[in-house]
Amino acid sequence: MSGWHFAPGPFLLAGPCVAEAGDLLPRVAGRLAEIGARLGLRICFKASFDKANRSRAGAPRGPGLEEGLALLAAAAQSSGLAVLTDVHEPGQAAAAAQVADALQVPAFLCRQTDLLLACGRAGKPVNIKKGQWLAPEAMRGAVEKVRAGGARDVAVTERGTFFGYGDLVVDFRGVARLRQATGAPVIFDATHSAQQPGQGPEGGSGGRREAVPALLAAAAAAGVDGFFIETHPDPARAPSDAETQWPLDELEPLLRRTLRIWRAARGED
Repeated sequence: MSGWHFAPGPFLLAGPCVAEAGDLLPRVAGRLAEIGARLGLRICFKASFDKANRSRAGAPRGPGLEEGLALLAAAAQSSGLAVLTDVHEPGQAAAAAQVADALQVPAFLCRQTDLLLACGRAGKPVNIKKGQWLAPEAMRGAVEKVRAGGARDVAVTERGTFFGYGDLVVDFRGVARLRQATGAPVIFDATHSAQQPGQGPEGGSGGRREAVPALLAAAAAAGVDGFFIETHPDPARAPSDAETQWPLDELEPLLRRTLRIWRAARGED
C-alpha cells in the first residue's frame, strides 16, 4: 500500500463516487495511474464504501464497509495508487485506516466531534470537506479536532456553498481564507461543486457537468493545493452522482488544461 501526503501540490483525488463490484475500481485506478505518470501528477484514488448521506431512503449506498474496503484494497494493489475513502461513523475509522492511505470526512459531518477525533486517532492523513453552510474560518475548529486526535497531515476541501433554490455557488475568495484560517492545504472539489442538490431524478442530486472545466480553471488560478474530481467510465450508469461525474476518457485533457493554469498562476510557465 502506497503512502500519501497532502502537500506539496499539485495533487489529485479522483475516482468513482461509490465503490462498485467487479473490475470497475481496478480499471479506473489503472487509468488514473497511467494519467498520473504521463502528467507527473500525484493521484490518490477515491471511492466510498457507503454513501450514508443520501437524500432518499432508497438511494444506492454502496457495498458497505467490509466489501467496499476489499474492493479498494484490490484497486490499490493493482494500480499502485494510494487510496482514500469516506468515513461516516467513529467506529469505521480504524477499520478504514487498515486499507486506506487517507480518510475523508463528508461535508455534512464536518462538525461531528467524535468522528473527527476518531479519524485523527487512526494514524492517517485526513481530508475534511467544508460544510456547505460554513464560512471558511469556521473550519478552524474541525481541523483542530482532527489534530487533537493525533493527525498532523490534514487537508480541507471547498465544495461549494448552498445558494438560492437547490443550487451551489463557489466563492473563490474563500481559498486564501480557508488556508489562513486552518493552516491546512486547500483542495477544490469540482464535481460536487457542480451539483444541484434535490434537483435530480426522484429528488436526488442533479448537476451541471459542463460547469466543471470552468470551476477547475478558477480554482487553479485561485491557488488551491489540490483537486478533487469524481470520474467514471460511463457516468450515466453510475449509481450515484451520475449528473456530475466526469467521463474517464475525457479526464486527461481536462487535467492538462487545469495544470497549465495552475502553473501559470504561479509564474511557472
